[in-house]
Amino acid sequence: MKQRMAFMGGGNMASAIVGGLLRQGVAASQLMVVDPSNEARQRLTALGLTVFEQAGPELAMADLVVWAVKPQVFAEAAQPAAPHVADALHLSVAAGITSDSIATWLNSQRVVRAMPNTPALVGLGQTGLYARPSVSADDRLWVEQVLASTGQTLWVDAEPLLDAVTALSGSGPAYFFYFIETMVRAGVAMGLNEAQAKQLAVGTMAGAAELARTSTEPTSVLRERVTSKGGTTYAALTHMQNNKVGDHFSDSLEKARARAEELGREFG
Repeated sequence: MKQRMAFMGGGNMASAIVGGLLRQGVAASQLMVVDPSNEARQRLTALGLTVFEQAGPELAMADLVVWAVKPQVFAEAAQPAAPHVADALHLSVAAGITSDSIATWLNSQRVVRAMPNTPALVGLGQTGLYARPSVSADDRLWVEQVLASTGQTLWVDAEPLLDAVTALSGSGPAYFFYFIETMVRAGVAMGLNEAQAKQLAVGTMAGAAELARTSTEPTSVLRERVTSKGGTTYAALTHMQNNKVGDHFSDSLEKARARAEELGREFG
């Protein structure tokens, strides 16, 4: 990857991608960042990157522009950048903002939308991707290379499916953190101290996830193997089922998907 890349926004997700690129051997001199935050600029300058407070003609050197801005400021951020980046490939990680809006704002059809998640910070992320028809096979490969160190990627053929990706994996880490918090509170209530309860909860989540990832059997089979009729797991799962926990959880994911769709209408 010898091309120049610009990052609009230098927050957590941009930093995760930048860190991955540097670990892959991409030179810091190939990367530039635009961010109004002095703290972000100082942090990225320390890595050897060229940083700017606002968009300007320097962006014309970029072959790829990564849009790592919040959905509500995307249109505002695009306005000063647009005159300089029409020939670039654009990769957006802004939730909900449609590729139609991005293409219009930037006067470019080479737009890829991405929905990453925060485990990208430790190289275990899941990123859903959608490419507009003008994006070439080489462009797709380049995007995959850029994101390679953040975890796994998954292409979808229809853009609305990114809203489902947002609900499952984009927002998904928060669900796991919520369950861990709940398990820790329950463990403390049952007499464990917080450190003990956290070790058990986090370790169990991590171990179960790895077992699900590496097993060739459906998760339903893995669940049944833990659930002896009349046993402790059976008691817990029966209580969850009687209280429709699964239905409520599915409804919650639908709320997340619907909100992602709303963001596109609200800020697009």
